[in-house]
Amino acid sequence: MNNNQNVYNDKIVKAFLLATMVWGVVALLVGVIVAYELAYWQANFNLEWLTFGRLRPLHTNAAIFAFAGNIVFGGIYHSTQRLLKTRLFSDTLANIHFWGWQLIIVAAAITLPLGFTAGKEYAELEWPIDIAITLIWVVFAVNFFGTIAIRRVKHLYVALWFYIATILAVAVLHIGNSIAIPVSFMKAYPVYAGIQDALVQWWYGHNAVAFFLTTPFLGLMYYYLPKSVNRPVYSYRLSIIHFWALVFIYIWAGPHHLLYTALPNWLQTLGMVFSLMLWAPSWGGMINGLLTLRGAWDKLRTEPIVKFLVTAVTFYGMSTFEGPLLSIKSVSSLGHYTDWIVAHVHAGTLGWNGFMAFGIMYYIVPKIYKTELFSKKLANIHFWTGIFGILVYYISMWAAGITQGLMWRNVDAAGQLVYPDFVETVTRIVPLYHVRAFAGLVYFTGACIMAYNIYVTIKNAPKDQSEETFVAPAFERKPIKFFASTHRGLEGLATTFTVLVLVSVLVGSLIEIIPILSMDNFVSAEKKIRPYTGLELAGKDIYQTEGCYTCHSQMIRKLSFDVQRFGPASTIEDSMYDHPHQWGSKRTGPDLARVGKKYPDIWHYKHMINPRELVEQSIMPNYPWLRDKKTDFYVLRKKFSVMRNLGVPYTDAQVANADIDAGKQAIEIAKGLVADGELNIKPEVLAKRQIVALIAYLQSLGRKPMGAQ
Repeated sequence: MNNNQNVYNDKIVKAFLLATMVWGVVALLVGVIVAYELAYWQANFNLEWLTFGRLRPLHTNAAIFAFAGNIVFGGIYHSTQRLLKTRLFSDTLANIHFWGWQLIIVAAAITLPLGFTAGKEYAELEWPIDIAITLIWVVFAVNFFGTIAIRRVKHLYVALWFYIATILAVAVLHIGNSIAIPVSFMKAYPVYAGIQDALVQWWYGHNAVAFFLTTPFLGLMYYYLPKSVNRPVYSYRLSIIHFWALVFIYIWAGPHHLLYTALPNWLQTLGMVFSLMLWAPSWGGMINGLLTLRGAWDKLRTEPIVKFLVTAVTFYGMSTFEGPLLSIKSVSSLGHYTDWIVAHVHAGTLGWNGFMAFGIMYYIVPKIYKTELFSKKLANIHFWTGIFGILVYYISMWAAGITQGLMWRNVDAAGQLVYPDFVETVTRIVPLYHVRAFAGLVYFTGACIMAYNIYVTIKNAPKDQSEETFVAPAFERKPIKFFASTHRGLEGLATTFTVLVLVSVLVGSLIEIIPILSMDNFVSAEKKIRPYTGLELAGKDIYQTEGCYTCHSQMIRKLSFDVQRFGPASTIEDSMYDHPHQWGSKRTGPDLARVGKKYPDIWHYKHMINPRELVEQSIMPNYPWLRDKKTDFYVLRKKFSVMRNLGVPYTDAQVANADIDAGKQAIEIAKGLVADGELNIKPEVLAKRQIVALIAYLQSLGRKPMGAQ
């Protein structure tokens, strides 16, 4: 045997691919369940761990980190070894990475339905799991960069550039967004509040899409699409422009999620401008991918793998056209908070990420198991089933979103809202929720077909499997000048290349976030509102536990129809003590920023137990357990202490008596509820129930500045 002959580690690739298949089916199943919960509110079954607010974060985390995450890791480990002509740096680290990531997913699957949530979109996992994610990501990074260090190929291929950007940016985003002070084992408060938290959250949220669902998949595209048609990438120069422009520009675009809000106008404009600039590099990448098929278009008709990959790239192009479109202020005023955003997100995740994952699965599995795909016919059925599901899903939610946006802003000749009652818009789009649920079921069926096809393929593979061998080329480590005259020279300087990528990511991040870290720059002393009482803070945490922020916003935009419907536009000080913020990103229900004192306490009580008793057409779940579960008063002192460390102006007396004061406020509310609702329960018993704390929180929303009458 040649001394340079080595063996790739494909066992870890197989493990990640199997995990992709399993978690993909689970994530899509949960997606179908939550879709039906919006179409049929009865599908919540009055079970607290099964409500939309509890399961929606589980669905998003499973889709992003379990399904997409596992295919990314599997694809990176498979392609990196072959691009660098070397075995992974450490098999042990690879195994720790695999099992650690699966344990994190299991922890998420257990804690989120139980209500343990940080309340930050796409970052709901509580602090112990966040720490575990950080540690496992470090393991992954060490293994990846260690493999680069022992590479037998001098220059880094374009796919590796995108992998490097992914690892660095995700680390920065995750750590930056997850900084929090623990209160207990599964409860922490983020260090950011209100407007700060909203900006950091969407710096993270938008760029989680950019650097977890885009850059790694682009890297996979640059490897697997050329491989599937046995042709080189169309343009090396275009790939350079695509990479550097995307990495630098993407990080600035997060504020476009906060247009017309209390965020300073300069940040809103910055986010919009950089979002529009994304059109060019994104479409450059799409064109580079599609034109790689020149001379191989016949395979688009005959090979399911090529169908999936090409369609995925096409959806990438369409999604990256619609994203900047939605960042234009006038378009955002129509689409934000509506189901148009849901349509946009799912066109990307189902079409771009989903189809790319499916195509990679169909490509890798037969190769590493040294067999043929069990059935191309089933793969083709999966393809057309998936296409049908995506299109029906997108069209139904696009129509729902446009309907919502137009109804919300519709005014008559006198300037009055034509549809002042929010539930009118909900009633109008419920039929489209039925269509969406059906479309999701169709797409899920396609994934099940794939799982069966892959399972039989593996089952039929030869039993005497051996890992793929390769001959490592001789690698002469000649010095390269730092100021290389071409990008080709830079590709040989792995460390320098990595540092430049990190700088590109950090520049936009720091310019956006640093100016807004001090709340005193935006809120004068006379405008500061009073902090939450102990009972109100307990209620806010319950609101967060139930995932109410997934359906309700707390940000009245500076738009006339928003102000007419919900009250004065939200200000920076309204949420200055919210750790985390509750601005929200979707209005399945009305905005709650100024709901305080709009209804009596008994209205909120009845509305939480059975919403249809007060609003017949409501699709909100019942929350009967809030009447039975007790509020934890004793932890309030610790919560107040942590909040004070975060800058909330609680006095020593307020911290020391947090539980006592909360109990007194709860008794007063409970007495009123018993009297007004003729409830068959003693006030001192009802006062201890979670529903009383939640009512206190809801009634506090829209509170005035300290000292105001």
